[in-house]
Amino acid sequence: MAAEAEVLDELHRLRARVPQLTGALAASVDGLVIARDTPGVEPEGLAALTAAALGVAVRLTDATGQGDLRELLVRGTNGYVATYSAGSSAVLTLLAQDRINVGRLHLEGRRAGTRIGELVDAATARTTPPPRTAGATAVGKAQSRATSTTTNTTADKSALPTRPAKPTRARTARTTQAARTAQTAQTAQTNGRTTNRTTTNTPTTNES
Repeated sequence: MAAEAEVLDELHRLRARVPQLTGALAASVDGLVIARDTPGVEPEGLAALTAAALGVAVRLTDATGQGDLRELLVRGTNGYVATYSAGSSAVLTLLAQDRINVGRLHLEGRRAGTRIGELVDAATARTTPPPRTAGATAVGKAQSRATSTTTNTTADKSALPTRPAKPTRARTARTTQAARTAQTAQTAQTNGRTTNRTTTNTPTTNES
């Protein structure tokens, strides 16, 4: 991380202000080491255990209605392990002797946690790409709507039923001539039938 050197300097200054500190570690809430000054203690293991302890502590404060977790203090026969929030994505863990003043430990730990949180958040902001502006987003949405409208219009036009083609003059003339021929034939047939009936019904005159 870009802020590792600055965070490490802050840890060194903290240990110089509080001689009873035996170690200091800055880590992400996921258990990854950012910077450490922990002689005699394996930093990766301490960061992983801190993340696990924070998970339990957060659930504990939620279950008891105590609000957001601010700090975690564990006391053993040989001293203290204190963990403080450091911005939105990091924590500060301090190892202290048993004879340390706990009030002083909290005072210095909270100040250092605030300072380290500012450094880590600033470094994260520098490495995070800026979000798209509202104008660019609006233009993108407008272009998307325009493309969608064009596509829908094209689809609607292609779905429209086609009109039947108008008959040409030649076709109309042929159709009219055929109709006239059929009518003439029908008329002739009708006249022939009438003539035959007339001939059949006319009596034959015998010569005297």
